[in-house]
Amino acid sequence: MNQFNKNSVVLLVLLLAGVIVACNRRDAEETAGTSRVIKGLYSYGPEIKSFTDCEEGREYWVTDSAKTLELAYSNFNFEKPYEPVYVEVECHMIKSDSLIVSADFDSTMVVTKVLKITKEIPDGPCN
Repeated sequence: MNQFNKNSVVLLVLLLAGVIVACNRRDAEETAGTSRVIKGLYSYGPEIKSFTDCEEGREYWVTDSAKTLELAYSNFNFEKPYEPVYVEVECHMIKSDSLIVSADFDSTMVVTKVLKITKEIPDGPCN
């Protein structure tokens, strides 16, 4: 019985170590600036620029380094701000600045290229 308890403790420690490593790796990937394509809903207005990843449901603050996402959004001429649009963008994630509104978001999505933007939200996890 004593050997069983030792094995259980060792197994638990290994399991916890694996979880910690996996979480740290994901955080490191988000802050490493690795470019990727992401799909989801983008909302823009005077105070908030946000993106919701359709697959994971995570919400990000958006910085438009290409200066094309905000322009494309404003070309839709919405009557009111914050109307969601479906976008596919090339981006990388950075840690949000704790001194501005983006601190309310887990990460900041830095958009480098707009691949698609449309008012029509496709069926599936985004809808």
